[in-house]
Amino acid sequence: MIRIDNWENPEFLYALFIIPVLIVWYWFKHKDNSAELRFSSMQTFGQIKPTLKTYFFHSLFILRIIAISLIIIAMARPQSVSKKQNVNIEGIDIVMTLDVSGSMLARDFKPDRLEAAKEVAKEFIAKRPNDRVSLVIFSGEAFTQVPLTTDHQMISNIFEEVKSGMIEDGTAIGDGLATSVSRLENSEAISKVIILITDGVNNAGSVDPISAAELANMFGIRVYTIGIGSMGTAPYPVQTPFGIQMQEMEVQIDEELLQKIAAMTGGRYFRADNNKKLREIYKEIDTLEKSKIDIQEFRKKHEAYLPFALIALLILVIEITLRYIVFKRFP
Repeated sequence: MIRIDNWENPEFLYALFIIPVLIVWYWFKHKDNSAELRFSSMQTFGQIKPTLKTYFFHSLFILRIIAISLIIIAMARPQSVSKKQNVNIEGIDIVMTLDVSGSMLARDFKPDRLEAAKEVAKEFIAKRPNDRVSLVIFSGEAFTQVPLTTDHQMISNIFEEVKSGMIEDGTAIGDGLATSVSRLENSEAISKVIILITDGVNNAGSVDPISAAELANMFGIRVYTIGIGSMGTAPYPVQTPFGIQMQEMEVQIDEELLQKIAAMTGGRYFRADNNKKLREIYKEIDTLEKSKIDIQEFRKKHEAYLPFALIALLILVIEITLRYIVFKRFP
């Protein structure tokens, strides 16, 4: 099979229009072109049947037409093009920093803030196969749940195990941010990002959040902060003598602090007050942070006219041989 990707002289292909003209000319030429002899009776010739030679005489013209067509195609210089691509993909290192304090069990999200945050974070990670991702959780203190890895399935499995109450309660935003920075300080990725989700006010830990933000800025790390929680109050499950009851509790998010952290590091602050808004925020971050993909394409042309020329020559040799040996006509 000859592959044709390009024509060097495509204008020669217009010459193929001569083929139907030649066919019409040949038909009119041979329509009534037969020898005439006068006989007193045709009874003697009535039982003579045409031979195969008679039927195949017109094959000479067919061969000539095919040869001419192939010569025209060869003159148009068909070419095949081989392509080679060098693809260089540079991913982004991302730390998901998740608040797991008791207030994340509030039910203003479905089923609650923590489960909603986990689910949307997993969806975000699944769409970024070229990035390394780490998971840091914090409440009264912080620790790394998963170091930087490209094993996104493993991270999704670990997310399932994250629960509120795993560590001492509280909201140590500074500790969570500082721990996340330590995951990225030696990274050589083209972009280093922290996505910090919290629903409260910094009230625990040993690291000041502003100091942690300065550290992130020093290492060229962008921090996207997300305040998660509805406006005003939110239903919160409380254990009572009659079982778990829902009580409306005030939503307290230190938006000013989160805005300052984001501004100091070149990131952005977002407020999510429902599941849909949280998904939209992650989509926006996904758009802002794209992996770098360099593609270098090499193209090489290969002449493909030679097979057409050789086949045309072979057909011409066959046609001439048949014409002057097999179908030789005597005057």
